[in-house]
Amino acid sequence: MKLKDKNTRKITRVGKTSLAVTLPIEMIRDLGWKEKQKVVVKKVRGGILIKDWKK
Repeated sequence: MKLKDKNTRKITRVGKTSLAVTLPIEMIRDLGWKEKQKVVVKKVRGGILIKDWKK
């Protein structure tokens, strides 16, 4: 599988009022993120920014 294909994702429905996008496990591991970790999702010009949540 090409890297380009691995990074192409679909938006899927989760419940009645939410949508989700899965992230490549390699990216999550590189960032040191864990399952159920809190992240901040922010709308930015041309896309979405996802970053670690800090208190």
